Amino acid sequence: MTDKIIALVDGSIYSESVCHHVAWIAQRTAAPVELIHVLGRREAPEKSDLSGAIRLGARTKLMEELAEIDAQRAKLVGHRGRAILEDACAIVDRDGVTEITTRLRHGDIVEAIGEIEGEARVIVIGKRGEAADFAKGHLGSNLERIVRAAHRPVFVAARAFKPIESVLVAYDGGRSAMKAVDHISRSSFFADLPVTVVTVGNETPEVTKGLADAKALLAAAGIEAQTRIVAGQPDEELGKMVEKDGFGMLVMGAYGHSRIRSLVIGSTTTEMMRSCKVPVLLLR
Repeated sequence: MTDKIIALVDGSIYSESVCHHVAWIAQRTAAPVELIHVLGRREAPEKSDLSGAIRLGARTKLMEELAEIDAQRAKLVGHRGRAILEDACAIVDRDGVTEITTRLRHGDIVEAIGEIEGEARVIVIGKRGEAADFAKGHLGSNLERIVRAAHRPVFVAARAFKPIESVLVAYDGGRSAMKAVDHISRSSFFADLPVTVVTVGNETPEVTKGLADAKALLAAAGIEAQTRIVAGQPDEELGKMVEKDGFGMLVMGAYGHSRIRSLVIGSTTTEMMRSCKVPVLLLR
């Protein structure tokens, strides 16, 4: 199946929001949901040799005990992963979704995404992961890795769930921005949602034409979009618009040919992504 909503749940404070957003998307698109928990390498049993320089018989006994401890730990980690999936499934089910599957995987999360994303229409992940309470100023360590690697749209859920009633699209004229507009025009998720397409920068004939083309593409799909040109820095102005005008979601290309590229793909996480309190849909 190539039309699943794939959600990554890790038991963090963002997991419940991920589940509610997944259910909301599923109800608007009639797509089935698959919930995935990845047991990462950091959860693998330790391989260090704690036996030291002791005589052979005692060393053999200690190694057997350590192997048993490792096996018990691996079993507990697996139980925890299945419990996380059961809880997530219960939330999505209570929200009215009937087609739900779960999958427990081992290994690196990005490698797992690479193997399964061909089945997905969108990948949903929380903005922060299990370490969120210990690093409040940072996004989840896997978020940027997933965005860089994924070829499907990535929906980044905010901490609190709220039904999305309006959409802001950051449009810089780049390939991924045009792909974002095309995605909106083709997806039932955006049906009946007010859409505003904004370019942050100077007004030029090229910018005006690009926004007109975006508006026309959306109009052809039955979506009446508004367009704006706003001067300033993209990270500052987009954040202000989301806050001031109450947009429920920000849509943007993960890559671009202007300053917007550095907002998501770069050596550091940007202030806009850290502070944005609404979901962000990223497209390559």
